[in-house]
Amino acid sequence: MGTSQSSKGAGAGVPMVPSWVDDPPAEAPTGDQPLPAAPLLAPIAPERRWIGVNRNLGEYAKTGDRDAMRSGLGHYVRSGYGGSTTAARRMGLTAATAGTLNGVLVGLASGQPAPGSPLDPALLAGRSADEIMDAVVEAVRPVDGTQDAEASRAAIRDALSELLTRFPDADLLSLTPEQRNLAIERFTAHDVFRRFDLDVGQTIREKAPNAVVALSRLKQVRDYVKETVVAAFRKLRDARQQLTAGKISEVVRAALSETFEVFEEYAE
Repeated sequence: MGTSQSSKGAGAGVPMVPSWVDDPPAEAPTGDQPLPAAPLLAPIAPERRWIGVNRNLGEYAKTGDRDAMRSGLGHYVRSGYGGSTTAARRMGLTAATAGTLNGVLVGLASGQPAPGSPLDPALLAGRSADEIMDAVVEAVRPVDGTQDAEASRAAIRDALSELLTRFPDADLLSLTPEQRNLAIERFTAHDVFRRFDLDVGQTIREKAPNAVVALSRLKQVRDYVKETVVAAFRKLRDARQQLTAGKISEVVRAALSETFEVFEEYAE
């Protein structure tokens, strides 16, 4: 779980939102093409931005205290990223990638993959689920040398694996709308957790009594993040904001904002 490049958080004096995050790649052509926004200046990270996060996560790693975990998540958003608005901006590529993932899955189901996509249903017919998942990952999030790409690639695979666990008979080449929506929600959750792990997961690994406990603590954080993200999507559905063609990225951005607002409330 996680990545060997996990750390105790990026240092001070750098933009909290890298410049390339505000310029996401184009999504697959499903009508989900938001108008380009004017560039926003990213806040500069202050000194000791992670001190509250690491203090609480260290306590959680040692004791398993869920209140300490929630406080760690709260400080991760409030102190680490200066609040839920900036935290959601930092995950801007998650929303863009979710739109691309939906476009790829829709293209597969229709037998018409996006132009230039390496996915060809005729060539993928008869391939194993693992082979199809690898092809989807490559089509949605090619390697570009960034940690964000590495995290998102793993999150896509996590989401599709979870989808197949819930729907054992699902056909990855022809997912239903319900199944595609589940994949989008789970991808969002896994990507948020993997960003968290890259930023501050090392604190949990170092402060836990042993490696087995560290992995257990990280799994608990992952599950909690997933519960919160799923609840955010549910709240949006109740407000009639659906994961429909043309609104995938918009709804994912709203779910990210809702998730980080919930986390920020935990900061003491």
